[in-house]
Amino acid sequence: MRPAFLFFLCIVNAVSYSQNLDSLLTVARETKNDSAKIRMLNKIAFSYIFNDTKKAIEVINEGKTLAKAAQFNFGLTELTNTHGIYMDVTGKSDSAGYYFKKALKMSRDYKFDIIESMCVNNLGMYHWNRANYDEALKYFFEALKMNEEKGDEKSTSVSLNNIGLIYQEMNFSEKALEYHKRSLVIREKYDMQNEQITSLNNIGINLKDLGRTDEAILIYKKGIDLAKRKNNLIEYYKLLDNLGNAYNENGNLNLALQTYLKALSKPEDYDSEQKSELITLNNISALYNEMNQPQVALNYAKKGFELVKLYPEIELISADLHLTCAESHYMLNNFSKARMHRQNFLTLKDSVFSKNNADAIADFEIKYETEKKEREILVQRAEIAEQELTIQKQNYQLYGSIGFALLLGLLGFLFYNQQKLKNNQLLKENELKDALLKIETQNRLQEQRLRISRDLHDNIGAQLTFIISSIDNLKYGFDIKDDKLNTKLNTISQFTTSTIYELRDTIWAMNKTEISVEDLKSRISNFVEKANLASDDMSFKFNSNSSKVEHLKFTSVEGMNIYRIIQESINNAIKYSEGKHISVDFDIREGFVYASVSDDGKGFDMTKVELGNGLNNIKKRAHDIGAEIELNSEINAGTQMSLKIRID
Repeated sequence: MRPAFLFFLCIVNAVSYSQNLDSLLTVARETKNDSAKIRMLNKIAFSYIFNDTKKAIEVINEGKTLAKAAQFNFGLTELTNTHGIYMDVTGKSDSAGYYFKKALKMSRDYKFDIIESMCVNNLGMYHWNRANYDEALKYFFEALKMNEEKGDEKSTSVSLNNIGLIYQEMNFSEKALEYHKRSLVIREKYDMQNEQITSLNNIGINLKDLGRTDEAILIYKKGIDLAKRKNNLIEYYKLLDNLGNAYNENGNLNLALQTYLKALSKPEDYDSEQKSELITLNNISALYNEMNQPQVALNYAKKGFELVKLYPEIELISADLHLTCAESHYMLNNFSKARMHRQNFLTLKDSVFSKNNADAIADFEIKYETEKKEREILVQRAEIAEQELTIQKQNYQLYGSIGFALLLGLLGFLFYNQQKLKNNQLLKENELKDALLKIETQNRLQEQRLRISRDLHDNIGAQLTFIISSIDNLKYGFDIKDDKLNTKLNTISQFTTSTIYELRDTIWAMNKTEISVEDLKSRISNFVEKANLASDDMSFKFNSNSSKVEHLKFTSVEGMNIYRIIQESINNAIKYSEGKHISVDFDIREGFVYASVSDDGKGFDMTKVELGNGLNNIKKRAHDIGAEIELNSEINAGTQMSLKIRID
């Protein structure tokens, strides 16, 4: 689960809940100084958000009413920002965005730099939680720039850390590592030890994702030592769990087991979120199976199922635990229980995918209905245009009769003015209706796009990630000696990973109404960056005639199809060309956009080679957007794919 509003949760954990919020509220209300009272109400409302949302909104509204009456703009701005946090925590995302933007405008109008920085950071978190990574990065970089301009180097560590987390979320581990290291340097400079622990954990995660597991282990150990010195138990147990994962990946099963067990051995008075221990319990159970101790494995699995009873909402992610139990019972020759757990595993899997597929189908039906409404609005606009033409004809007739109206004197003149006024009013009414219909349609369409993209990311994306995790658990949990089965599992994992990237590309296109060449260039560059990692012997180049192409925009459908065509062409060049250079070019000539992908590889004889599904997919995508596709290749002379798109 993505860490929603990390900075809020850190503050909440730091607050001593032994204090009674109701008592603090009574003290605040008895305070005579208005500004002090309003600021106290803001802090109390913030604390209520995480344990009594109904009381939180009451205190927020009370504080805002007092601030308006006292004309205390600082307190009103602060409470507006807290109102946004309340909306976000209670799941009202659109309202949260509204209040964050309102607070940002107020902070800038009144020159409240401290609140402005908070609002910019909150908007970054707001967009991060909705997988709008481009927008999130924009706000985090803006916060970084603000702190740098103020010379507040200490505060830049937060922005650098958040930027690193966004790149981490996007699987750009190298970039994420760079920003986490920059944040750590600043936190070490200013002796921010608790923040250093967080940075060390993030650095370890990215090192592990990059396959640098030994380095990750050293970083985790450094973080654990510091967390112990600072008595930071939250980060301490997180680091232990991550260290266990690193040992497990390195094949150090005994060390992994010891570390997992240590992560579970929390003090009795430690107030932790127990349900987060389910995965750790499954890892321990799987390790005991691998160590041929199935009865001990079942003891830990039992603890996991007890957690599921306490927290029914985590039942869907307990599928792996059923699979581990099935293995334990097979090892103990208890085949009936093994089959029962295996069936539970399959049932949970089916349940997850059935629910997500149903949700996805419902969302696509909504999208279809929205597009249908758009077509109806276009018809209405055509009818309005006809009305305008009719009105124009009426005006011409009116102007022709003016000469006769002059003979009627003042009465005719007044009649003309009255008719003209009515016509102008009708025109403006039609223009207003047209504008309102257009705005309403755009808003509905954007809401549906955002909803669909969120559900795709949060539901289907999460389940694809779950599949990869399940395959890894199968590989570690079972001593699979069948090479064909191992190869099949690896193929499924690679295909699922590829599907995740394709899903992210689709979400990227859905979140945009228009896609510029600059957007395509950025997306292709990200793809090329990954390709460079996989193909050390190849270099990539993107060329465009900036003066002609920079202003060019495509619809989201056109942009996505162009990107897929270029992506497929680059993949083909990487797989088959054996070349050293790949070039992607954009240009505009004679009313057409030309896009091409060329390599200097070995080429092939087009008369002898049978073209496969990849080219058929490229042709289908080109046909869908009314483009022309051409493939040219010669032996030892490279290959070029050319795309020709008419500009309206």
